[in-house]
Amino acid sequence: MMNANAITKTNKAANFWRKTKAVLAYIYQEYIKFPAYILIHPLKGFDAFKRDKKAKMSVALVFVALLIILQILEFQYTGFVVNQRDLNDLNSFREIAYVIVPILAVVVGNWSVTTLFDGKGKMKEIFMLVCYSLWPLIVTKIVGMIFSNIITTEEAGFYGLIIGLGTFGMGYMIFFGLISIHEYGLLKCILSIAGTAIAVMVLFFIVMLGFDLFQKIIGFLYTLYREISLRYL
Repeated sequence: MMNANAITKTNKAANFWRKTKAVLAYIYQEYIKFPAYILIHPLKGFDAFKRDKKAKMSVALVFVALLIILQILEFQYTGFVVNQRDLNDLNSFREIAYVIVPILAVVVGNWSVTTLFDGKGKMKEIFMLVCYSLWPLIVTKIVGMIFSNIITTEEAGFYGLIIGLGTFGMGYMIFFGLISIHEYGLLKCILSIAGTAIAVMVLFFIVMLGFDLFQKIIGFLYTLYREISLRYL
């Protein structure tokens, strides 16, 4: 009986370890190895991304969630040498918007100009491309947040360099990703990026205009309600 119990426990421990190894291998493959491969070999990486369907929406969404979490943690835990923000000003919804709004604006803006530049990428592919391109920024934000707590004022420039490298890596991946996803040449990609920037500005203008109009309508309805209340109620 004791031997049977011991065998059962051993089997359970072996199964647990096997499942843990499988999960860790999946995390390493999907969240570290493949994004790093794209960063080092962008054309081959994004070709596998598009043609071999190696990109996963779940991974893309996790990268967005990680950047949101880091955006909030950065507000609180970045070292005082480079962090001049008041912790009482932290607004989680604002930090979430700082991540999600630019991503959606770039995706919609780029997708809207694909017909003008004969792009082959779908909106889903553009979204995943932008999300995967967040990987170098996520890595450098983690490194920068740790580094910011051990540096002196004279070394603050290194923090900016770390974050700058992550931002450059993100832009680098987006650029080559657009070339691969839309099957563009160099000049056509540059023109499409310029068109995307214009589309994003137009989109923000329309949203701001709509928001202003919405506020005016709400204000008018509230004023109307007050007048009716004072006169007849």
